[in-house]
Amino acid sequence: MTTGGTADTRPTIDGTLARRLVDTQFPQWSALPLELLEPAGSDHVIYRLGNDLAVRLPRHEGAIGQAAKESVWLPRLAPHLPLAIPVPVGVGRPDFGYPWPWAVSRWLDGEVATAESLADSPRAAVELAEFLAALQSFVPEGFPEDFPVEGPLLGEPLAERDRATRAAIAELDAVFDAAAMTELWDAALAAPAWDRPPVWFHGDFHTGNMLTVDGRLSAVIDFGGLGIGDPACDLTIAYTLMSAASRTAFRTALGVDDATWTRGRGWALATGLNAYTTYAAVSPRVAAQTSRQITEALLG
Repeated sequence: MTTGGTADTRPTIDGTLARRLVDTQFPQWSALPLELLEPAGSDHVIYRLGNDLAVRLPRHEGAIGQAAKESVWLPRLAPHLPLAIPVPVGVGRPDFGYPWPWAVSRWLDGEVATAESLADSPRAAVELAEFLAALQSFVPEGFPEDFPVEGPLLGEPLAERDRATRAAIAELDAVFDAAAMTELWDAALAAPAWDRPPVWFHGDFHTGNMLTVDGRLSAVIDFGGLGIGDPACDLTIAYTLMSAASRTAFRTALGVDDATWTRGRGWALATGLNAYTTYAAVSPRVAAQTSRQITEALLG
């Protein structure tokens, strides 16, 4: 049940498949309606299941370990965090030609956060700093404080993005300031590394993974990048959501040192360039969001 013959062969996912998987593996939910969510993320096809659940089916091999990781860690994290997170309630197995594990999680109501509504909100900036502080300080019960970090929890070093980021800078020279981007990227790679004990990070902490209810932050979703290591990657939120003034409030509340802040700007630049080169030509929404992210990262 796969498509094409390319190296990026992906399974065909549709409502019929999702229905069969749910009905056979979780018959207690077989009477609940399924509704496809659009637009979904690049890693999963998502269906709302009834009023209270969501079905998440990985689109590609890079996302297949996320269901197992989230099922282990999100129930442990949830009680310690000041915003809601989507706790998994079941992990499904491959079947009907679909090749990978998949998950059913609690549904969280809310609208996706936008810079238009929250960029100038110091309250939102501080709430996000408090969320990250709680995440970074989490010590899982029943695990030694220095338990080995391996497999899906290992973070990606910023330097591994060097070749792709420099290629994107060259490709987008006519769109953004290549000299300024190169200067920032060089500074981020040269910044001192994280030299404290590794901490938990979300790994994809941007505007699209924040939910609001009545104009206030209510939840953080999509923990597929959850890991332990250098938390600089999570500073991307300062450039996808915040204005310069609210960034200052965020940085002060979280207590970010200069080196980590510079590495965080590098993460914002690298991920923004990657998304822009991949999606901007086909999605005006992504083009606008990533243009803002890159521009704000250059501002500091």
